[in-house]
Amino acid sequence: MKKQRKFCVYCGGLIVKKKEDLVWRDFCSVCRCFFYDNPLPVVSAIVDVSRQILLVKRDRAPFKGRWCLPTGFAEAGENIEQAVLRELCEETGIRGRISRLLDVDSYKSRFYGDLIFLTFVVEKTAGKVAAGDDSAQAKFFTIDRIPPLAFRSNRRAVAAYIKSKKDYWAVLDAIKPHGEKTFHAAKQANSLTRRLIGNLSKNREIMIRQWIDDVSVNPSTQEYHRYEPAILYAICDRIISQITRWLGDAYAIEHIKNFYIKLGRERKKSGTLISSALSALSLIRKHIWDVALARGALQKNLGLYATFELQRRMTVFFDLAAFYIARGYESSKTRPSPAQTPAADSLKTRRRKTI
Repeated sequence: MKKQRKFCVYCGGLIVKKKEDLVWRDFCSVCRCFFYDNPLPVVSAIVDVSRQILLVKRDRAPFKGRWCLPTGFAEAGENIEQAVLRELCEETGIRGRISRLLDVDSYKSRFYGDLIFLTFVVEKTAGKVAAGDDSAQAKFFTIDRIPPLAFRSNRRAVAAYIKSKKDYWAVLDAIKPHGEKTFHAAKQANSLTRRLIGNLSKNREIMIRQWIDDVSVNPSTQEYHRYEPAILYAICDRIISQITRWLGDAYAIEHIKNFYIKLGRERKKSGTLISSALSALSLIRKHIWDVALARGALQKNLGLYATFELQRRMTVFFDLAAFYIARGYESSKTRPSPAQTPAADSLKTRRRKTI
């Protein structure tokens, strides 16, 4: 329990309580002066190495035997950044460099009174983990194995840190080769994938309608000008379905290869220019981005990292599709014949002979 002031540090006079500015304060009746109790600054460090956070086990009250971030009081004569790096080194043996201020929290301690916790993200630069004088143990814990922390402010800061890195970690997990993913990495990647697919599905109709309006008049896709809207809808809907399955790892490169090589051969057989099919494919990608950006789906719902991941996967998909259409077109031994008019084709035939 925090000790109460009984005597004046200047004259030894008895301390009483007196109201000033509507606040009860300690007051020396001899010196006629007030004493002001301001919150004490406390610094904490989050050191993250490969998704493991450095913690120390306390060897003194309060919360003796409990884990917490490297934490301590700032001292007179040092700035707050120096304080957090000093405490980190004293308690864990780790030297570091401050990346950013993460969180500020007010906390009332029965031992010390009002405190202000300032938590910094610190990058490890040197040193080996070793418990200091104020800690019984120092150890890295994976983010999904963090033990109960002693201070509420530490719990709040760690939760904020993990939340701030969640999308970034999910992207890293998503782009790892399949065999390198841990269970946790696979779980994070699946979470991002569900969000990507969800946003694509949500805006699907608008993407298709805008593509139809464009491909029906675009000079680079003249053969599509004659198709009925229902046929064009089916074309675009099929491609977006393929992209959705690709994002969910249900549509492999082999599927893309087989489908688009066959399509390239059919386009050559029908006498269609390969440039027209490639342009129609490119316009689908364009309208996926146009709709997503215009409606704020990427910035607001997914964030920067998820936007990057969607762009990466879509680029791979469309590059493969374009490559294999051209490969199929080039490998076809059929001599081009005049293109059939859409009016003479059945719905099934026209769907098969287009993208």
